[in-house]
Amino acid sequence: MRLLMLAIAVVALLIDAGAQTPATPAPARLTFEVASIKRNVSGDPGASIRIQPGGQMTVTNNSLFNLIRNAYGSQRYEMVPGPKLPAWVDSDRWDILAKSPAGAPEVQEQMQLRLRSLLEDRFKLVARREMREMPIYELIVARADGQLGKQIKPSGDECAAQGRARAAGEQPPPMPTGGFCGTRTGNGTVSMKGVPLSNFVRNLGGMTGRFVIDKTGLTGPYDLDLQWTPDPAAAGGPAQGAPGPGDGASLFAAIQEQLGLKLEARRAPVEVLVIDSAERPTED
Repeated sequence: MRLLMLAIAVVALLIDAGAQTPATPAPARLTFEVASIKRNVSGDPGASIRIQPGGQMTVTNNSLFNLIRNAYGSQRYEMVPGPKLPAWVDSDRWDILAKSPAGAPEVQEQMQLRLRSLLEDRFKLVARREMREMPIYELIVARADGQLGKQIKPSGDECAAQGRARAAGEQPPPMPTGGFCGTRTGNGTVSMKGVPLSNFVRNLGGMTGRFVIDKTGLTGPYDLDLQWTPDPAAAGGPAQGAPGPGDGASLFAAIQEQLGLKLEARRAPVEVLVIDSAERPTED
C-alpha cells in the first residue's frame, strides 16, 4: 500500500510539473501596415519588385505566380499548381505599393514573410509544402577515377582572403585584373570563382527545370567556367538567332566534357510548394 501511494504521488508530481511548463508562444505574424493593389493592364513585358528605404515594397507588373515565387523563395520547378488554381494566376499582372510598420527591420526574410501575409489576406492564397516524388537530376563525377574536367578546379586563396578581410573589417587585398569572386551567369555561360559547388547546383536547377541533387562528394570552394548552346525551345531559353558560345554543345554534354561531371535522371521525394487556390483581390 505504501508503494502504491508513493507511485501515485510521483505521477501527480509529474502531471503538476507538466501543467506548470509555459507554452512556447507562436511567432508574431508579420504584415505590412498598409498596402494598395491595382491590376496592371499596360501590356508592358517588364516587371520588378523593389525594396526601398523605410520598408516600402514596390511591385510593378508582376503575376501572382511570380509574387508567390518571391514570397516563398521558390523556383518555378519547385512549385506545383493545385487542380483548382485559376489560369489568371500566371497571366494577370499586378502593381502593389506596401509599407512596413515604422521602424521595422528591412531584412529580406521579414519582407518575404510580410509579402506572404499580404498574398494570404488580399489574394486569399492557400499554399502548403509537402513531400512528393518528382523527376530530378543527380550531379555526379563522370569518371570512375574521379578526375575532373579542364574547366573546373579547387579555388586558390584569393577569394577566401577577400572574405576574411571583410569579416575583420579590413581592406580586402587587390584582385588580379579581371578577377572576381562569386558566380556570374549569362546566355549559355556560367563562371564561378571561390564558391562551393552547391551554388552551381542551385543554378543547374533553374537551367534544367528540375531539382538537382549534389552527389559529387566534392567539398570546399571551386572555380569553373562552363559554356554551352542553350536550347531555344526550353523554358526561359534565348530567342531564335541568339546562340550561346558553346559551339553547339548542349548543357548536359558541356557539363560532362568541360567539367567531368554528369547529370543523371532519377526520381526522388523532394519538398514542393503546392498552390491550392487564390482569388482576385479587391483593388484599392
